[in-house]
Order: sequence, then C-alpha cells, then structure tokens
Amino acid sequence: MKSESGTKNIKAKSWFQFGMTVTVIIIAVIAGSFLRIRLDLTEDKRYTLSGPTRKVLEEVKNDIFIQVYLDGEMPIPFKKLKRSVKEMLEEFRIASHKRIDFDFINPSEGNDSKQRDALYQSLIVKGLNPVEIQAGDSEGGSSQKIVFPGMIVNYNGVEVPVNFLKNNPSLSAEENLLHSTEGLEYEMIQPIATLSSDTVYRVAFIEGHGEIPEAGVADLTISLTKFFTVDRGVIGGNPGILDKYAAVVIAGPEKEFNENDKFVIDQYVMNGGKVLWLIDEVNVNADSLVYGQTAALYRPLNLEDQLFRYGARVNPVIVQDLDCALIRLIMSTGGVRQQPVTVPWMYFPRLSPDQGSPVTRSLNKVRGQFTNFIDTVGLDPSIRKTVLLSTSPFTRTLAPPFMISLKEAEITPDERVFNKGSLPVAVLLEGKFPSAFRNRMTDSFVKDPGFRVRDISEDTKMIVVADGDIIRNEIRREGGAEIPQTLGLDRYTGEMYGNRDFLINCLNYLVDYKGIMELRSRELKLRLLNKKAARDERLLWQIINIAGPALAVVIAGLIYNFLRRRKYTRF
Repeated sequence: MKSESGTKNIKAKSWFQFGMTVTVIIIAVIAGSFLRIRLDLTEDKRYTLSGPTRKVLEEVKNDIFIQVYLDGEMPIPFKKLKRSVKEMLEEFRIASHKRIDFDFINPSEGNDSKQRDALYQSLIVKGLNPVEIQAGDSEGGSSQKIVFPGMIVNYNGVEVPVNFLKNNPSLSAEENLLHSTEGLEYEMIQPIATLSSDTVYRVAFIEGHGEIPEAGVADLTISLTKFFTVDRGVIGGNPGILDKYAAVVIAGPEKEFNENDKFVIDQYVMNGGKVLWLIDEVNVNADSLVYGQTAALYRPLNLEDQLFRYGARVNPVIVQDLDCALIRLIMSTGGVRQQPVTVPWMYFPRLSPDQGSPVTRSLNKVRGQFTNFIDTVGLDPSIRKTVLLSTSPFTRTLAPPFMISLKEAEITPDERVFNKGSLPVAVLLEGKFPSAFRNRMTDSFVKDPGFRVRDISEDTKMIVVADGDIIRNEIRREGGAEIPQTLGLDRYTGEMYGNRDFLINCLNYLVDYKGIMELRSRELKLRLLNKKAARDERLLWQIINIAGPALAVVIAGLIYNFLRRRKYTRF
C-alpha cells in the first residue's frame, strides 16, 4: 500500500509541474503580445534603433505608407536583405506609434508582360534602380529576373525613392550586401525625417565668380531638391544675405573674389554658416583637348588667405595618379586609323573615400578631374580636421604653366616618378574658426550700422574640396536642348563613381541638425563562411550531423532508463 501511495504522489507531482510549466508559457505569450517586448540579442545591436531615429519617428504627425519592392523568389542574399528591411520597418512601426505602415510587393508577379514592363518603367522613373539576378524556379532550374531592391516612401502625396543595394565594384558581393545592411537605418530614416520635418532647409549656389552654370550641376541639384530648397544667386557684397541658408556651395569659380564678397562669406561662417568649397587654382580648358592639347595655367581666386585662416591650403598644382579613370581615344599607327580605345588618363584620379567618416563610409570611389591637393594648416586644437577623399599612394604633381597632350595617354608612365604618396583632396573642418578679417578695418564692408562683426565663429563646419569639377555633370546636346547626364557615370565603362553620393552626403552632414548622419558610421561584423575549411572538414561534419543526433538519442534513452530503474527500485 505504501508503494502504491508513493507512486500516486509522484504522478500527481509530475502533473502539477507540467501544468505549471504550461501556465507560465501561456502567460508569457499573452504578456509578450500585449507588452511588445522585443530583445536584440545580436552582438552589434543591429536591430536596435538609435536615439536620433527614435526621435524622428516619435515626432511623425501624419501617416506614412511605404512600398517595398523586394518580394518573390530571390537568391539567399536578397532574402537576407529583405528580412533585415522587414525587421527594421517593424521597429519603425512600433516607434512611430503605428504611424508607419508598409507592404512588400513582387514587381515581377503576374503573367502579363506588358503590365509588368510598365511597372518596371514606372519604378525606374520614380528613382528605383533595377538589378538583374538568377532566381530558381519550381522545377529546379533558374531564370533571369529583375528585382528592385528599394522602397517608395509616401507622405502626404509626396513620394521619395530609397535604394538599398550598394554597388561598389572594388568590393565583393558579400561586402556590398554588408554595407547595404549597415546603411539601412540611415537610408530608411533619412527620407522620413526630411518629409515629416516642419522645417525645409535652404541651400544656395553662389554665382558671380565664373562658377559652374546651372546646367553643369543640374543632376546634383535635382537630387538635392529631395532634401532642400535650392537657390542660386550673387552675393553682391551684402552682409547677412546668406543668413537664411543652412549651407552654401561654391562650385568651381574661375574669377577672383573681391574683398566685399569674401567678407560676406566670412561673416556667414562666423555666425554658424556652413560652406562646401569646390575650388581649384589651376585652369585647364578641357574643351580644347578635342584639338589634341591644352594649357594648364595658374589661376588665383583670392581665397588663399581666407582658407588659410580656416585651416586649409589648396596647392596650385595638378595631381597625376596611376589609379585613374579611363578616357576614349582614337589611336592610329602607320597612318592607319584605328577603332576607339579606352586608355588610362592620369589627370582623372580615382579618389578613395575615408571609411571612418559618416560622410564617405561605403561610398564608391570619386572621379576627379585635373585635381589639386590640400594641406591642412594651423595648430588650433579647436578645429578638427578629417581627410574625406585622397589619391592613391602612386602620384606626382605638376606645377603650371605646362601643356597637356592626349598623346600622353599613349605613353607608358615611369612608375618611379610617381612617389608623392597619398595626397588629401577633400577635408572636413569642424570647430570655431577665426575670422579672415580679424584686426582689419571692416567699416567699408558694412552698410548697416546694426550689423555686428564677429572675430570668432560659433561652432560650425565646412568642407574644402580641391577639385571644382567633381560636381560637374556632362551635358548631351540634342538639337537646341541641353540634357544633363548622370553625375559620376562613366559612359565608356559603365562604372558608377560616387561623386553624386559624396556631394549629397557633404551637404546632409553640414546641415544635419538631428544627428542622423552619424548612423552612416554604423559598422556590422561580416561573418562569412570559410570555404576552404568547409571543404577540408566536410566529411567530419557530415558524420557529426548524421551520427550525432542518433547517438544523442541513444545516450538520452540509456540515461532515462537508468534513472527510471534506480527510482523505482527504492520501493
């Protein structure tokens, strides 16, 4: 009787423990559904939203609808990207108090080819970049498919495209995917922050000094209108005329600045204004190269003393770089005309972005044209200096005046003379800048008696680029019309340089009052499969995967049987 009673107690205790376990699980599930408890257990916290992102989402006042064109049958890397996007949007939805809704769409769905092609074309017009991939089918084969790894953000009837996929030709597919994932939070929150902001910031292109005309910067201007109101105009020596602008752009001037205009820019900086300087001091008439040669001449801009005060000096020399872009020439030998060929052109350096800065992280190389280089000067610890773009280590410099001939492209360069090392071409300056007009009579520059002249700036920032042409897009002429071409697209090789993205990032960083740009510094760890180790240890892991589970079951059964026998032998 005693043995039977003990057995009943054991069974009752077991059922009680089972019931308690089930109850705890049910409570946890219900609590989780109501409390929305989400844990990010990744080492690099890739699914945890940053403070600036949360602040933007909490301030969203109207509904935002997002269409993501990343659905259907895709290779595993694209499926991973899709999962990352979906998880990020789920976090966005929660942080915005469900102001954000989204839908995933397969643009290739359906059998009507005309409707599908029409959708493709509409997405391209809206700004999404198509990618051709190999996708598997139900019968085990594969076929070519078009995917659009991006999304359209719709806010109050305004649509903004967002492309997820990075395409840096110098990186592997895995590394490009990693950088795409790293930049997701920034790429996705930036248009939301812009569209939902109550303030539309203004950017001005300064004119009056031979700057690149509007058509020559049209491609960038169109891109900037997604973020800013863009104006153009002359300064006219009027202090305070720039105060309404969050940033100003000085793009490739060819004429000297007078002291009045210099004073206007200086006081704009002193009052916290941001400036993107795109200047060089060597004049090269590239159009004359159609005749075979042109001259490189020194061209002072009367900005040397001002930039020196701020901490930068643009050296009036032309940089030649062995790592350079290509140009197309028609070469002939023995009087026989040959077909066009692409050849390296050392006057067009491929500039390397600094991967540690939010301005230039994950950017493609930037194509320079007749580039100068920058020295950072001064020992003021309050001014922080960061090199954003630099040449390769294999460079040399040429001081004007000298002639540039297309025949140089036919000559194999002597690598021994390319020994100048890596040279800075773009520099970010941040801090409190001294006025270029300190200890100078300024009464002649000021017409308004109430205007306050400052000798030291507020905490501000500027970017100096020693190449005015990196902002210039090519222009195709059809009839009497001028059609701007894509900035940074190499029409000979099809390579997309990072010129446009670099300049957009420059202005977004200068005008970044919410700290969103810092998200571009985010770094995720790339955990790739060691293919060699996988091949070498293949048999071992196959045995472990097949025999391991069976062996574990046998061992567990033996342990269970042993404990059971031991338990009941006590009675």
